[in-house]
Amino acid sequence: MRTFHGLAEVEAAIGETLEATQWHDITQDEIQLFADATHDQYWIHTDPVRAAEGPFGGTIAHGFLTLSHVPMFLSEAYVIEGLQLILNYGLNKVRFPAPTPVGGRIRGHVQISAVERGAKGSQVVSKVTVELEGSDRPVCVAEMVVMCFE
Repeated sequence: MRTFHGLAEVEAAIGETLEATQWHDITQDEIQLFADATHDQYWIHTDPVRAAEGPFGGTIAHGFLTLSHVPMFLSEAYVIEGLQLILNYGLNKVRFPAPTPVGGRIRGHVQISAVERGAKGSQVVSKVTVELEGSDRPVCVAEMVVMCFE
């Protein structure tokens, strides 16, 4: 994990890719909990028997479940000391180039893209590429924006 001592150090790291995060297992239990929480019970996620005969040979995580790991990956990749508060502000762009299969392991690669200073807080934009172990294609690429208050 990288420790930044204030936003000036974050600005100096724009364009830098930080150390990869830890690997995280994607289980059917996690997929089912996400399906229950979001009311998205589509068979490709929740029915292992039917999904085994589908296009991916088994269930896959919801794209938004994969995306929901992005804040965790940010917290594993870096911390900014000296701030009062950091809030999720939103996403600029999100893509799911490949599915995340049950039993897969994912981790994040974080690149600091921009720091936009403002009178009421500063936005830090990070590009997060979610890697699937053993795959050449990422399963998610997202530009995450957080608001930082000094």
